[in-house]
Amino acid sequence: MDAAFLTKILSIILLDIILSGDNAVVIALACRNLPKAQRKKAIFIGTAGAIILRVLLTFIAVWLLQIPLVKLVGGLLLFYIALDLIKSEGEDPDLKGGSSLFTAIRTIIVADFVMSLDNVLAVAGVADGHLGLVILGLAVSIPLIVFGSQLIIRLMEKFPILIWIGALMIAYTAGHMVVADKYGDQFVEQTFPQMAYVIPSVSMILLVILGVGVKLRQPRYIR
Repeated sequence: MDAAFLTKILSIILLDIILSGDNAVVIALACRNLPKAQRKKAIFIGTAGAIILRVLLTFIAVWLLQIPLVKLVGGLLLFYIALDLIKSEGEDPDLKGGSSLFTAIRTIIVADFVMSLDNVLAVAGVADGHLGLVILGLAVSIPLIVFGSQLIIRLMEKFPILIWIGALMIAYTAGHMVVADKYGDQFVEQTFPQMAYVIPSVSMILLVILGVGVKLRQPRYIR
């Protein structure tokens, strides 16, 4: 095995460790209110669906990212998911009953689909068309996402503030996707280049404002 090939393998593993963090946070946030018996099922089904989508995205990522405004729309969708997860913080789990498992799975798959646009492109770029390396990247990401999300859920139960921190991470990713879009990038470059750094931060501030506003309007449940 030559040094260049080994470097590619190590780069893909490192990329997956870094990029899978956001996905694990989304899964943890989506599943945190489920009964423990349903959590593993939601994580397994949601991750399986997300991995299938990631495989498909790996083959169409380059083409997909050429579609005008796809990242911008994805960023807005991701911001909505972050706000929706904040809204459900502290919500009575019994209110959603049988639909809660489906809701968690849907959130996992949709969010992972959006967040994987950049992830798979990064891995595919490092793999340089080598199918075996792409498959390796997918294989590495699966246990990182599954076990990482279960660890994050346990931490969230002990430290509820992590729910907000996780949602802020998602909001930052959403803002970054907006400015990374082909047309978003052109607009930033032609107007105020520093917006590439400002917009992700503004996205987090906006989430806090909207999240606090929503929480203040929500009725309190007596346990």
